[in-house]
Amino acid sequence: MKIGEASELSGLPTKTIRYYEDIGLVRSDRRDNGYRDYGEAEIHKLRFIQRSRGLGFTVEQCRTLLSLYNDPDRSSADVRALAENHLEEIERKIQELAGMRSTLSQLVSSCHGDHRPDCPILNDLAGSG
Repeated sequence: MKIGEASELSGLPTKTIRYYEDIGLVRSDRRDNGYRDYGEAEIHKLRFIQRSRGLGFTVEQCRTLLSLYNDPDRSSADVRALAENHLEEIERKIQELAGMRSTLSQLVSSCHGDHRPDCPILNDLAGSG
């Protein structure tokens, strides 16, 4: 099938599919006319990548996950370790975001939001708050 149909079936934009092909994450056959030709295996792989990316895995982590998925001798411990590391990273980011939210919330509540030029938000950003 052509890339447009692969896009429709996988839920990924054609530009993303081309990018994944360019970086070797997926591959397609080429027809005589030069068009990409995708089969069911490639669609499955694209859906796998889309789901993985939706969970926040990086492209390189997706490459590793695909490699593990395709390895019948894999150890589920390897998959779990990768997922646990990713989960720890997500938890770290959540903590960072919570801290940013708290700080920004305090700044917003300290700003009168009126016509005066004094602004605690700008003062804090400038390091003079």
